[in-house]
Amino acid sequence: MNTVRVLEPYRDDLGNEIVFDGDPIASGIDVRFGGRNNRLFVASNAKIVELGVEFGGDGSTVEILPTSRPRTGLRFGLRLGHDSQIRIGENVGSQGRTMVTAVEGTQVVIGDDCMLSNGIEIRSDDSHAIYSVRTGKRVNVSESIRIGDHVWIAKHATIMGGVTIGSGSVIGFRSVVTSDVPNNCVAVGAPARVVRRDIAWERPMVTSRLPDEVYPREGEKTERYWNLTQGGEPRLVAPVKRRTGAKRRLARFVPRRLRPLAARIANRAEGSLMQFGRMLRRSR
Repeated sequence: MNTVRVLEPYRDDLGNEIVFDGDPIASGIDVRFGGRNNRLFVASNAKIVELGVEFGGDGSTVEILPTSRPRTGLRFGLRLGHDSQIRIGENVGSQGRTMVTAVEGTQVVIGDDCMLSNGIEIRSDDSHAIYSVRTGKRVNVSESIRIGDHVWIAKHATIMGGVTIGSGSVIGFRSVVTSDVPNNCVAVGAPARVVRRDIAWERPMVTSRLPDEVYPREGEKTERYWNLTQGGEPRLVAPVKRRTGAKRRLARFVPRRLRPLAARIANRAEGSLMQFGRMLRRSR
């Protein structure tokens, strides 16, 4: 495996290359070519703070677009297999190192103007194969990921393969995103669920704001990202009913085929006991 520690134009005998015409960057760079015909393209004005790239296969591409606005910088660890692609859009900022993987012919696209916090993982794969014992077939095939423009991903969030996140959305702290998220909404949890729709967010921090200050300040509003959420209202998930102590014991000791009958008996017994308790309280 060939290792490059300086971000500058590079080409080797196996067809691997780095395309970069900015000033050489010698700090925080670790690019490793383990295959053939791989390509790393970095815009000359991309604000690279930390960049690790591992090409583990052949024919893969990384594209990092320009940083033309004030941003915290780009801090990424990228891992690619065969015939895969990672694209990081314009004016993306990452507060801490973001891990991105694309293998088995998948694509990971991070749109323009995204804001990434610390400890984020964006994974097209699970690193290791999982199989069905019954069929012998693999059940966790790698899938592409697409993140729209102006998406804010909070600290320690994970984006899994097969997911599309619409532009203008917010992914909450420690969320695990396993299904698509529409545009302009907030999704939180593990697995992540949409908890608010028709939202927009802006980059300026609230630390210096006065308690009753009107938001957003003049010039802060990015009109093109203020949109209503597309698609129908999300399906509400019914709350889980907790079992009483009696029902828990029934589920533990009664055969499954007899549980409906036993549950009805237990419900009647609980009702009778509650009624008897009320009668005792009244008699005191």
